[in-house]
Amino acid sequence: MVNIYMTVNGRLTEIDSVQSGCWINLVAPTEDEVNEIINTVGVDSGFLRSGLDEEETSRVEVEEGQTLIIVDVPLAQKDKEGDAVRYSTLPMAIISMPEYIITVSLKETSIINEFAAGLVKNVETRYKTTFILMMQLKIATRYLQYLKQIDKISLYVERQLHKSLRNKELISLLELEKSLVYFSTSLKANEVTLEKILRGRIVKLYDDDQDLLEDVLIEVRQAIEMSNIYSSILSGTMDAFASVISNNLNIVMKVLASITILMALPTMVFSFYGMNVSGLPIPNSWFPVLLSAVITIAAAVILRKKNML
Repeated sequence: MVNIYMTVNGRLTEIDSVQSGCWINLVAPTEDEVNEIINTVGVDSGFLRSGLDEEETSRVEVEEGQTLIIVDVPLAQKDKEGDAVRYSTLPMAIISMPEYIITVSLKETSIINEFAAGLVKNVETRYKTTFILMMQLKIATRYLQYLKQIDKISLYVERQLHKSLRNKELISLLELEKSLVYFSTSLKANEVTLEKILRGRIVKLYDDDQDLLEDVLIEVRQAIEMSNIYSSILSGTMDAFASVISNNLNIVMKVLASITILMALPTMVFSFYGMNVSGLPIPNSWFPVLLSAVITIAAAVILRKKNML
């Protein structure tokens, strides 16, 4: 899918054809659409296809007047099996050309949708550097929003685990921990890319752009710190609940062993009195019952004092 946008009278408007100063957005484009954009605007095919590789890492590259910036964008998708939300990251390519800005990604993202819907104010596609930095700021802000959501979900799951230790909640915590690892790795890669841009050798920065880029770096570093903190807390929580589950299993096994001992005592008494052996004390029918009851009660009291029951 290819959409073309341009700022007209202060508003971001979708247009039908490529014009100087426009923004070209490609989401999961077909091979024909990719070739059409390459032939129309002359963008480097390697730059354009790099945004379609799920394994691309965040980086910046310059070649023949074209600048490629790949950033990892956060994604929140509903699980197919239920209502749970899974968080992950996706590489997105931002290509700056003398007359155009091109973004390429494999999936639709909320950041791109907000820009396209005009929800981001003061967007000017002609000012390419400012446009790119505003997009980077929006990406960093979205990371922070998703991290807060992850923290709330983890707190809810912890409360559920206090009531009942089930595999479902533990798996949910594991998924959140994986999401935090993805976020932390992607944020650190984005930070390195932004620091390269901050040096001013790759993209020409004006004073306002420099201030905006510094704001983006602050947001990214804050997101990295939050991600590390939440990851440490979640890892500690997982270890704590694993210990609780192991301890509960030991308690159950201890109680079952105690019950087995108590059940074995009457069996032993009746086994002796059930054999054809002479000389047993008080060989009356009521005595084995009384003896087994006394021994079982005494053993139960001893086990209780030792916290075995």
